[in-house]
Amino acid sequence: MKKNNILKLTYSAVCLALAMLLPLLTWHDTMLGNMFSLMHLPILLCGFICGWEWGLPVGFIAPLLRSVLFGMPPLFPTAVAMAFELAVYGLLAGLLYKIFPKKNGFIYISLIAAMIGGRIVGGLVQFIIAGFKNTSYTFSAFFTAYFVNAIPGIILQIILVPLIVMALRNEHLIANE
Repeated sequence: MKKNNILKLTYSAVCLALAMLLPLLTWHDTMLGNMFSLMHLPILLCGFICGWEWGLPVGFIAPLLRSVLFGMPPLFPTAVAMAFELAVYGLLAGLLYKIFPKKNGFIYISLIAAMIGGRIVGGLVQFIIAGFKNTSYTFSAFFTAYFVNAIPGIILQIILVPLIVMALRNEHLIANE
């Protein structure tokens, strides 16, 4: 195994561990957890740091593993929908960061595109699950859950993720060209 792959495996493991531990800061309070979306931060970072190849599986595994280990988020439908949402976060953050020039503005573009894409996929999965359960999942419910209630988390992600990515780039810990 190449040194670079070992490093990415290590970073991915740290991101997965952070995805397990950071939500504990909300004391399993569902409202605070939904507001701050602390599990999302390490998944977005994993995509930027390790690439989409690592961000996608870490994003998919994190909510499912956390549900099994801690009982939060509830496995069905929440953790299942989050698995797809966070997988897309890791995928798009890593893919767009790789494609775009390594200028600070493109970090924000990659991040916001990943956040929007992940939320859309999470909402679609919720809609599909609701269809199987013969319940409804309206656009209003989607918009409220994924955007309105998540405003503090969205702000936190837009502030912290680029700062961390830029700091890691400046220290040559991730790709800068």
